Amino acid sequence: MLLNELLTEFQKSSSKSEVELDLIRRAFIFSQKAHQGQKRKSGESYFNHPYETAFKTAQWRLDSLTIAAALLHDVVEDVGIDLEEIRKEFGEEIAFLVDGVTKLGRLKYRGIETQAENLRKMVLALSKDLRVVLIKLADRLHNMKTLFAIPPQKQKRVALETSEIYAPLAYRLGMQELAGELEDLAFPYLHPGEYRWLLQNIKERYEERQNYLEKVKPIIEKALEEQGIEPIKIDFRAKRYSSLYKKLLRYDMNLEQIYDLVALRIIVKTIEECYAALGIIHQLWPPLPGRIKDYISLPKPNGYRSLHTTVFCLDNKPIEFQIRTLEMHEQAENGIAAQWAYEQKKGTKEYLEEKPIFANKKELLWVQQLRNWQKDFFDSGEFLQSLKIDFFKDRIFAITPKGEVIDLPAGATPVDFAYGIHSEVGNQCIGARVNSRIVPLDYQLQSGDIVEILIQKSKKPSQSWLKFVKTGYAKKKIKSALRQSPMLVRKGNFQTEFKITVADRIGILKDITAVISRSHINIIKVSVPETGHFPNLRIRCDLNDKKKIEKLILKLKKIKGVKEINYKIV
Repeated sequence: MLLNELLTEFQKSSSKSEVELDLIRRAFIFSQKAHQGQKRKSGESYFNHPYETAFKTAQWRLDSLTIAAALLHDVVEDVGIDLEEIRKEFGEEIAFLVDGVTKLGRLKYRGIETQAENLRKMVLALSKDLRVVLIKLADRLHNMKTLFAIPPQKQKRVALETSEIYAPLAYRLGMQELAGELEDLAFPYLHPGEYRWLLQNIKERYEERQNYLEKVKPIIEKALEEQGIEPIKIDFRAKRYSSLYKKLLRYDMNLEQIYDLVALRIIVKTIEECYAALGIIHQLWPPLPGRIKDYISLPKPNGYRSLHTTVFCLDNKPIEFQIRTLEMHEQAENGIAAQWAYEQKKGTKEYLEEKPIFANKKELLWVQQLRNWQKDFFDSGEFLQSLKIDFFKDRIFAITPKGEVIDLPAGATPVDFAYGIHSEVGNQCIGARVNSRIVPLDYQLQSGDIVEILIQKSKKPSQSWLKFVKTGYAKKKIKSALRQSPMLVRKGNFQTEFKITVADRIGILKDITAVISRSHINIIKVSVPETGHFPNLRIRCDLNDKKKIEKLILKLKKIKGVKEINYKIV
């Protein structure tokens, strides 16, 4: 039954090949079997979640690969199925999409407003393909609908993350309907008192405005018909609670000042009819000064297009009208997802003269690039290729263990990351763990890496760091610290490199560096250049006194797990 509903929804936009249908069938059966016996916190079958996620991507008219990936998006994270098995069963592209959604699941927003923009960018940079973002948005939508089932503290965190990260992302992708729905679902958890107030004060006003517009609708229909305009649809759009509350705050909670509490939406066939309908409305009723907005000539940054006007309507009541074409309406509702479906249905001739526009300033590029998405595609394959997110190729976004996002240039190292946290963390850096593995300080970080910086108090940076750090800030701070510590850069200042063979146990590196630190010896560099039966640590210290070296070795050998120690003066 569920499978038939999904396939029916998938085929609504156009006829599909048997290969596409079979792919969705196989993914459905695979996911259903993998999640068998699992329950969600709400008590429902776990499989209902990937199914609802996939169904939403089908409603957005996405391709069979995306729908299959949506069905499979939790089998790696929640069932423990190896990604290689997904690759073997369903191919490289679906495995890539599933892996992308799995990586996004690691991100957590903790309410630090200054981090929100970096985290939004990181979602896109990690995804590499907008279909990953679309699956994640569908996933988040269903999770928000069942948020009542999880503990209150987690409810607030997920709602905050939805409101601060995912709803703005949906909005920037032009998916206004989804952005509004996510905001509305988060609103009761973030502002429970305000939500209760709205429920008590708004319901009657909504009904009153809607009944009023029922009287206005036939007048408009008749006036349009007399001018030869046959609208595709005229309906009502009630303002969402979350956006209504934000607007009420600007108007001292005065509902009489909210003219678009319920707006009348007119959908016509052409842009010419949009402007003609605007003129007809203004002939019927006078507009409010300054309340005519032409988002067709000047679209919003996320690509939203429509005409808005507020007029003194029947009984002199101010009412907002929105006028747009069907294409504008679909894009206003579903944004880039609607563009995907639209490109697959439409011919290519009318697009040949239109070229994508790319801004020059890379810091603020992504909004413009999403808005001006490529339109001249000869087939859906080209459109699919255009969804690859490459405008962050010169940036990486790495994460602290607490979930803070650090925005760095491509090729950045743990030392750049350390200075990105704080100059003292950079100065005292002796090593780094990336995704729980010790890495050398010149290791090149990748987007999505979780980086933990190991520090030693009173340590100073090494001049050798200047050879590999990427950020100007890190270079400046290193040079400043070196000027204050001439001993560190004096020629002939020999160092000692210890090669320590250790058992692979958690915390052993911390124990070793603690012993060195207590001996008042400065660690220059920590690395793990090779692994055998026992891992080898290489630790370079600012030390050339043989007696001190021998004393240190005796202390280190007492640490549980230290097997062998060799050293050389360098």
